[in-house]
Amino acid sequence: MLKNITKFILALLLTFASVASQANEAGYETLTPPQPTENPDKIEIIEFFWYGCPHCYAFEPLLEQWVKTLPKNVEFIRQPAVFSEAWGKHAKAYYTAEALGIVDKVHNDFFDAIQNKKEPLDTEASLAKFFADHGVKEADFHDAYNNFGVDAKLRQAPIMASKYGITGVPAIIINGKYKTNGTVAGSHEKMIEVMNKLIKEESTKK
Repeated sequence: MLKNITKFILALLLTFASVASQANEAGYETLTPPQPTENPDKIEIIEFFWYGCPHCYAFEPLLEQWVKTLPKNVEFIRQPAVFSEAWGKHAKAYYTAEALGIVDKVHNDFFDAIQNKKEPLDTEASLAKFFADHGVKEADFHDAYNNFGVDAKLRQAPIMASKYGITGVPAIIINGKYKTNGTVAGSHEKMIEVMNKLIKEESTKK
């Protein structure tokens, strides 16, 4: 009996190893079940990130250049991941910038402030100053920061990560069907290759 159980466990482990090997070779994992996208007419790419993540910071220049080359049938969405209170504070800063319509203006500078200047930017007062330095009136910042819509997105963020099985960042979801990250793909450059490959495949299905 014990011998049979041992054989079963070994077979199970070999199966898992085989699946993992195939996933790493492909550079992505298939989501089961696939998740609906916001716009079925577009190929949706979602990036899960955190401003405090050095890997996200290292990936950002590659991603930024890649986004500039996207065809019109692809929609790119940034999604802050929230796995703790600290992550939530940075996510709220992103959603505030989104509400003010200045994400492109502050996104890289926010990364720089966190990663290089070691500014925590984790209080409303410190964020008010950061946004003021980028031309946002203090009253406008506070209105956006305390906006119901911003809080609603913040509450939704952990649910989004859970829905896609996100456990670390940066992570990319391709059209609600596939997931890749540095570990699965092998590198940030490989992530870009995987995204391009899957976008091409998904485009033929539209």
